[in-house]
Amino acid sequence: MLLVVLGFLVLVAHLEFKGKDIISIEDFSQQEINHILDVSKSMESLARGGSDMLRGKILATLFFEPSTRTRLSFETAMLKLGGGCIGFAEPDLSSTRKGENLADTIRTVENYAEVIILRHRLEGSAKLAAEFSKVPIINAGTGAEEHPTQALIDLYTMRKEKKRIDGLKVAIVGDLRYGRTVHSLAYALALYNVELHLVSPETLRMRKDVLATIKDKISVTEEASIEKIIPQIDVLYVTRIQKERFPDATEYAKVKGAYRIDLKTLSSAKEDLIILHPLPRVDEIAPEIDAMPQARYFQQVWNGIVVRMALLSLVLGAVQ
Repeated sequence: MLLVVLGFLVLVAHLEFKGKDIISIEDFSQQEINHILDVSKSMESLARGGSDMLRGKILATLFFEPSTRTRLSFETAMLKLGGGCIGFAEPDLSSTRKGENLADTIRTVENYAEVIILRHRLEGSAKLAAEFSKVPIINAGTGAEEHPTQALIDLYTMRKEKKRIDGLKVAIVGDLRYGRTVHSLAYALALYNVELHLVSPETLRMRKDVLATIKDKISVTEEASIEKIIPQIDVLYVTRIQKERFPDATEYAKVKGAYRIDLKTLSSAKEDLIILHPLPRVDEIAPEIDAMPQARYFQQVWNGIVVRMALLSLVLGAVQ
C-alpha cells in the first residue's frame, strides 16, 4: 500500500504502530526502525513550521526521575504536532507521596491522555505500566535498564550525519553497566552490519545479558583504552559515569573521570568522525571539543524532537 505522508511517498509494508507500546528497542525489527527513521526525516519541516496533526490529543509525562531533554523534547514534539501536554516532573507533588502505587497512577492518568511517557527509577516499571494501561506507554528510561527512544535518536543522528548505519565502526565509551542509553543502543546496533567497540573500566563493563544478545549478531570487542581504537572509529558515543546509579560512593570515586575526550584524545581520529553523547555531560567531554566539526551532541538534541514527533504520530495513528 502506498501512502503520501507530508509530501513523502512512503511504502507501508504491513507495519502497525498505532496503539503500540514502546518499552524496549528489542521489540522492533530493523524494518520497523528504518521506517521510524524515515518518518522522523519527514518531520524535519514540521518541527520548524508546526502542524495540527495531533490536535485534540493529550500527552501525559510521568517523570519519577529528573530529566531535561527527554521530558521537554516529548512535550515540544507534542506541541509542534498540535496536541497538548499534562504531567509532572516532581513525583513528590503527585499522589505517589501519599502512597499511590504505579498501577493506580497509570489507571488514573489513562483517563486524561492518549499516550503516557514514563520515566521511573525501577527496572521493569514501563513493562508493568503497559500491562495496566489502555493507552500506549512510551519508556523514557527505566532505572539502569533501557532508554529506547534515545537509541532511535542516536541511530537517526548516525544516519543523518554519516548517510548510513551499515558499515560503521562505533565506539561506546564510559559507563556501560549502569547507562541505560547504551543498552538500548547496543541492541539497536545489533540489527545492522556494524563493528562495535565497548570501552569502559573493568567494573563498568557492558551487562552480561546485553552482551549475550548482541555478540552473535555483530562484531563486538571490549576495551579499556580508547587511544588504541580511536584512529579507526566512525562514531564515538560518549557517556557519563552515572553517580546516581552506584550503590557505593567509594566505588564511584574509583572510576569518576576514567575517560575524558579532549584535543589530545582526538589527535589521531578520522576527520569525519562524529562525537555523540546522550547528555547531560559532566567532565567526560572537554568544552574545547564543542567547537570542533566532529561534535554532534547538541545536534542530537534537535534530532530528539523530530524522532519523538515521529513516534507520537505513529503510535497515535496520525501516520502509518
